[in-house]
Amino acid sequence: MGYLPAVSGTENLRARVESALDTVSNPRLGNSVRAAAMVHDLVVDDQGQVSFTFHLTREDPATLVRDARKAIQAVAGVAGVKITVTDPSARAAAQRQAAAAGVPPPPTPQEMPGLGRVLAVSSGKGGVGKSTVSANLATALARAGHRVGLMDADIYGPNVPRMMGVDAKPEVVGGKIQPLEAHGVKLMSLGFIVEREAPAIWRGPIIMKIIQQFLRDVAWGELDYFLVDLPPGTGDAQLSLAQSIHLHGAIIVTTPQEMATGDSLRGAKMFERVGVRVLGVVENMSYYVCPHCGEREHLFLSGGGERLAGELGVPLLGQIPLQAGLAERSDGGQPIVVDAPDSPAGTALREIATRTAELLGAAASRSL
Repeated sequence: MGYLPAVSGTENLRARVESALDTVSNPRLGNSVRAAAMVHDLVVDDQGQVSFTFHLTREDPATLVRDARKAIQAVAGVAGVKITVTDPSARAAAQRQAAAAGVPPPPTPQEMPGLGRVLAVSSGKGGVGKSTVSANLATALARAGHRVGLMDADIYGPNVPRMMGVDAKPEVVGGKIQPLEAHGVKLMSLGFIVEREAPAIWRGPIIMKIIQQFLRDVAWGELDYFLVDLPPGTGDAQLSLAQSIHLHGAIIVTTPQEMATGDSLRGAKMFERVGVRVLGVVENMSYYVCPHCGEREHLFLSGGGERLAGELGVPLLGQIPLQAGLAERSDGGQPIVVDAPDSPAGTALREIATRTAELLGAAASRSL
């Protein structure tokens, strides 16, 4: 049986939210804000939190934002509303000014519907378990019956091959690189192509070329979810990905310490700056569960992930405990959701996969 439940209740609430937005009229255009394509990236999660981007030009009355908020708040089941207001005409003007100054515009992200819902998994700093989260989320979604791809965009430290237990050279058929597969997940990583000890001493243009090749020259087939494991920080890989493909969301992985959450905050703000919605925060190494008595102990402080989520106005998707044997399983190519799915860490990761699927609003889950 699959892990991810159907989300009919959430879909019903979303329909009522959309109906409420249909009642908010733009007097300048003479139709509703939804019909006027002013509402983008509408998300309704299982907690009743509603978020979307509102395109408001200088010619539109600013009261439309207030009216939209009031209409949604009046819908039964809505717990909160977050509206991000942008001016598309201002962005176009900035692009015209850049062109007049001889500055080339950034690439326009392309829609690649065959990849399904595209999710970036990122972190502000290294060592927080971002690749472990990526591998387990992808595997949990695949075990629920979804078609899943995982692209390792961590050019400087590609760890997905080891964590998924795959070490082979991909074939090229008809000019397309054939992804490898493990635990039901299609995989592509630089680790499959270069020698393990080879250092990646590359500048931005080469990184962009590699990411674009992994997106366009790999025979991914038809997918439901496409996860991208990014390197830590806010560098060339993150910007290249955001400029190459339309991202449906990003999740930020952190540990409870303030140093980690501070770096993660900068990473999340980078995604917001380039117009990518942050779905939520995952706190790794949250606590230790004693295998003998089941008691919890916080080894690295507590509450950092929750504070970060609150500052960003996004949900805390889950807290993953430290667990004996987790590192050995990762090094041995056995994701915890496969090897010990009912352990504390396995359960937490499966629940995070559930929430992520709901927030992405993809197809309903299928049973195995």
